[in-house]
Amino acid sequence: MRTVALLVFLIMVSCGQKPQTEVEEWQAHAENITIIRDDFGVPHIYGKTDADAVFGLLYAQCEDDFNRVEQNYIWATGRLAEVEGEEALYSDLRAQLFMSQEEAMANYEKSPEWLKELCDAFADGINYYLHMHPEVKPRLLSRFEPWMPMYFSEGSIGGDIERIRTSKIKAFYESGMEIPEMEELKLKKEEEMAEPQGSNGIAISGKLTASGNAMLLINPHTSFYFRGEVHVVSEEGLNAYGAVTWGQFFVYQGFNEKTGWMHTSTYTDVMDEFKETIVKNDDKLFYQYGEELRPVKTSEVTLKYKEGDAVKENTFPMYHTHHGPITHAVDKQWTASAMMWEPVKALEQSYIRTKKNGYNGFREMMDIRTNSSNNTVYADAEGNIAYFHGNFIPKRDTIFNYREPVDGSNPKTDWQGLHSVDENILVLNPENGWIQNCNSTPYTSALEFSPKKEDYPNYMSIDRENFRGVHAIGLLKGKSGFTLNSLIELGHDPYLPAFEALIPGLIEAYYDHHDRNPKLQSPIDTLADWDFKTSKESIAMTLAHYYGTKSYQKADRPEGMTPMQLIEYWGSESPQNEKLALFEEVIDQLQADFGTWKMPWGEVHRYQRLNGDIRQPFDDAKPSIPIGFASGRWGALAAYGARYNNNTKKIYGTRGNSFVAAVEFGEKVKAKTILAGGQSGNPSSPHFDDQIQMYAKVNWKDAAYYKEDVLKRAVKTYKPGGE
Repeated sequence: MRTVALLVFLIMVSCGQKPQTEVEEWQAHAENITIIRDDFGVPHIYGKTDADAVFGLLYAQCEDDFNRVEQNYIWATGRLAEVEGEEALYSDLRAQLFMSQEEAMANYEKSPEWLKELCDAFADGINYYLHMHPEVKPRLLSRFEPWMPMYFSEGSIGGDIERIRTSKIKAFYESGMEIPEMEELKLKKEEEMAEPQGSNGIAISGKLTASGNAMLLINPHTSFYFRGEVHVVSEEGLNAYGAVTWGQFFVYQGFNEKTGWMHTSTYTDVMDEFKETIVKNDDKLFYQYGEELRPVKTSEVTLKYKEGDAVKENTFPMYHTHHGPITHAVDKQWTASAMMWEPVKALEQSYIRTKKNGYNGFREMMDIRTNSSNNTVYADAEGNIAYFHGNFIPKRDTIFNYREPVDGSNPKTDWQGLHSVDENILVLNPENGWIQNCNSTPYTSALEFSPKKEDYPNYMSIDRENFRGVHAIGLLKGKSGFTLNSLIELGHDPYLPAFEALIPGLIEAYYDHHDRNPKLQSPIDTLADWDFKTSKESIAMTLAHYYGTKSYQKADRPEGMTPMQLIEYWGSESPQNEKLALFEEVIDQLQADFGTWKMPWGEVHRYQRLNGDIRQPFDDAKPSIPIGFASGRWGALAAYGARYNNNTKKIYGTRGNSFVAAVEFGEKVKAKTILAGGQSGNPSSPHFDDQIQMYAKVNWKDAAYYKEDVLKRAVKTYKPGGE
């Protein structure tokens, strides 16, 4: 800790001893740490203390991808415009609206001593890496500070704060107005077209497994290369394996010897908007709250931004009420955004979670109630399986609709504390023997043993199913004898339920049409013979994907429909002429792009990683490999999503299955894992893309958890700074 270090310094000076320099302190710290790299480059970090493990973990992360470690903190601390230009100013303003550097420092200072030690070790590990690697040139952050993790505490990069659109902040802080309606519609369309975000979590009790042990499928869907695979061990009880978001000092999705945890994005209402009634009096701003006028907290922030080779500045006012920062306008009223913002408690919970052994301890940890953006699917060596739907859930008066902005001047709309974990939606050891959550409704998470919607306030969850949830339930229902391999196979089942809802209507529209277009006959017949399963060889999969995507781009869309309802509507009720016109566009596009519509899916659908850039470039002329998976939009559990503005004809994956693990708990924990690409972001590393063929062929690697297994697979052993 910095305070202890200062005290030691003063004692040494008074005793005539020469104090250690900062570098000597780092070197002494590194002596307590051993990093073992296995045959896939996974770092296994061993330290005497938790702080040692954190120091080594951050050092190893920087070795693998300093670019992403730095990028996450540039973004989180609100300095993105300094490297990306003026367009990023409102991302930076959003960060500053929720926490200034001074507030981050104050949060660090009020942290418990053990957490300060970890924050110190975080900064020291990165700074020692930069000291030992002068060839690494940071884009902006040449020194990391122990208060920085306060910006990045809840787990998922971005988390809740990213739900607040920067376009809304820009419209308000530039003109005090709302986003124009046409721009709002455009943004909504872009959101619909984007690959669905989220994850799958599946827990299976021992009564359904061949070994009698509980199992957990950890299947986050994130941007590729978003998290590295790590193993951190200390003599203070830490022994966690899994995925760490670059720059964080705790395993976010993973397991220890006794427990496993998987997070899925939640649709619990954890953020609310409060329309404030603003009154100006003697050039001071107030807001109405019941019968009183309260002062609006007003401050300023000066943000830097890059313009060419120059650095310029822009100063913004910032406004806060007790509900939170003013982020945008609704119906011409200033609107405050309220969310969970307790960085210290959130960071505590994120770290403590990794050291819990068994359900009772894990359940106690959940009482901290700061895991706001996620659900948790859980399994352990005691045989328990569980599901926590959300964790931070404010109590509200149910006479108000919190899905819409509420009247901030009415004290009855205020949050009334938090629901206890027992009041939240919770599933523990259901009789059916399994739990699934695929960002879908919790009310189907365990068949008839699922929670009942009528038992909870409406704001606890949206009762919204999706095709991944439908798919998972169909695969789990009535099955038993699971092994790690069969659980992995389940997670890659090729059936796509969305196309069973969408494609028959197209086929029917063609055969019912009085004037059939002959050029569609053969493609329609190809779809008619299809079993709705994806594969690299399937031409029907290509036709279905392009048709489904074209429907999202151009088809009629009734208001208020969920993505699942839209596909069902397009498959049954949308105009037949529209279906046929869109499908004709698909055939024309394939003919124009590839010279034929008879394109096997793997010829179109590819994996390519050309360099270590955070936003990957793609090039049809350069090497790539075929991928038989499909988008989660269509119900694929092994989601493989793309972006479509690459100036390429082929489709290249950018998100979906990234780090994935299947874990079995027993006397000893066993796990298999895979990464999209590889552990390293350096193209010259042998671990840049050494797992991609295994990923494509569903051939996962064994995770080396126990020291004897790590040593058998050790390729390189060293101390930080000694590599």
